[in-house]
Amino acid sequence: MKYYIIAGEASGDLHGSNLMKALKKEDANATFRFWGGDLMQQVGGTLVKHYKERAFMGFLEVLLNLKTILGFIKFCKNDIANYQPDRIIFIDNSGFNLRIAKWAKQQNFKTNYYIAPQVWASRASRVADIKRDVDKLFVTLPFEEDFYKKYNYKVHFVGHPLLDAIADKAPIDAKKFKDEHNLSDKPIIALLPGSRKQEIKKMLSIMLKMTDKFTNYQFVIAGAPSQDYAFYQQFIKTDSIKFISNKTYDLLSISHAALVTSGTATLETALFKVPQVVCYKGSWLSYQIAKRIITLKYISLVNLIMNRESVTELIQNDFNEAKLEKELSKILDEAHRQKILEDYRELIQKLGGKGASEKVAKEVVK
Repeated sequence: MKYYIIAGEASGDLHGSNLMKALKKEDANATFRFWGGDLMQQVGGTLVKHYKERAFMGFLEVLLNLKTILGFIKFCKNDIANYQPDRIIFIDNSGFNLRIAKWAKQQNFKTNYYIAPQVWASRASRVADIKRDVDKLFVTLPFEEDFYKKYNYKVHFVGHPLLDAIADKAPIDAKKFKDEHNLSDKPIIALLPGSRKQEIKKMLSIMLKMTDKFTNYQFVIAGAPSQDYAFYQQFIKTDSIKFISNKTYDLLSISHAALVTSGTATLETALFKVPQVVCYKGSWLSYQIAKRIITLKYISLVNLIMNRESVTELIQNDFNEAKLEKELSKILDEAHRQKILEDYRELIQKLGGKGASEKVAKEVVK
């Protein structure tokens, strides 16, 4: 069959690539046309647009780039109409994908959604649109199944694909990795400032203020695949701060602690069993809008899944030098670390086991 897949961001590219591999096993005649990134391109098929071209974050940023985004939507619809796929698979990226799904359903295409829109966070009224426009919805968080039951919508809980991505990762030689990247023997505190330029600008400078306060540790920035080193250079003021690009999993596997921008990275850090402080700061306008429409008690996936504060979240004005120093000190304390690690073990049990990509592929082909 012909598959048209639309993914955004590095995480969507990762999960899209693993789904494509699984689809190939289920369907020997599978051909792909997709919006994604380098990992999906390595599996094979035609890359239509790279996610780097449309990395807009926050209400204000989307508004400022609205003309470009509307152009992408129009282009995508025309491209699907020309390709005439047997299945369209949407991966996360709800702002873009739900608009395409509405049109695609009207054109009688078969629609599947993997990694569901986070309507449980805000605007639950969109569930009616999803029910109308999506033939099969595959959810990856354990509480989502119960959420959709309230709306009489049967969804498929498949477990979280990060379990597979991390389990399939080959172990690294820690000494060799440190030597290759000129790292010392000091314990590592990983800095994950996000993947978009807007995020990195707001997060990294405050994270780096910790380097003078915790001199017994070495701080290593996890560079996102979507950004060049040249962009990070403006924040790096000393040789003691190390930078490693596109090796986040390798870095987390040998890290002692981490400062993490809220998003998928919080769950990845937990699955590598690294104690963390979750950080987030957006533009003033985006934050004012978000806090009025988002109904969640927490913002990190770790706390949302656990339904309690397992890791500290420093949001907006709370994300400052003094509070970050205090919370980083806590997660370096052994007793506090053990409590976090206990919660991580419970978290992994809640996530439902491996095999998400294979489960989705079987259902899509069926």
